[in-house]
Amino acid sequence: MKTIGLIGGISWKSTAEYYRILNEMTLERLGGVHSARIVLHSVDFEEIARLQHANEWGRLGEIMAHAARSLEAAGADFILICANTMHLVLDAVETATPLPVLHIADPAGRAMARAGITRAGLLGTGFTMARPFLTDRLRDVSGIKCFVPNKAGRADIHRIIFDELVAGKAEPASRSRFRGLVSELAVAGAQAVILGCTELILLVEPDVAYPVPLYDTTTLHAAAALEQALA
Repeated sequence: MKTIGLIGGISWKSTAEYYRILNEMTLERLGGVHSARIVLHSVDFEEIARLQHANEWGRLGEIMAHAARSLEAAGADFILICANTMHLVLDAVETATPLPVLHIADPAGRAMARAGITRAGLLGTGFTMARPFLTDRLRDVSGIKCFVPNKAGRADIHRIIFDELVAGKAEPASRSRFRGLVSELAVAGAQAVILGCTELILLVEPDVAYPVPLYDTTTLHAAAALEQALA
């Protein structure tokens, strides 16, 4: 089994989900008492969030590049950036190390393409929804056309992510707003909704019937990493 390198801490809640999913899937696939071979470089999300809101993407690229080099030195065979937004500085990571980087959008794009989905709504941080790095990748690699909520919807989901989800909280009012945004995107023509922030799974209620399928980038990213590790 190859060693999976994780750049995590963005936030620690979603990184814990990556660790859980990778190990549960490894046990399911290999049996016995197997667990995944993982090395983790975890950053301080307080610094990351501050730099994001200050538009200091060059500095963020330096931090991610350092993390990538540390994973290479620790023996990783390939790298996952455990956050959608930080794929904004993917070039810095790919320049820092020859190790392959498994893009977070690709597994979701492949899954939607297999299901015949061509038009999807995207929820994520304000940075992810405002910039084309994720939507362009989905279009170019999988032929998925994406669109985002209106200005108020974008502001609400960004606030919920940074005020609640990164600390592991999900208030009832936030879950209600999330349900409303999924419905609005479906009415606007989305055949599916992409959870384009690794914490958004915390808003999903298992007993709720959403009007369109939800594609969680965290789970799909982790599952694709395991396939690559076992290949």
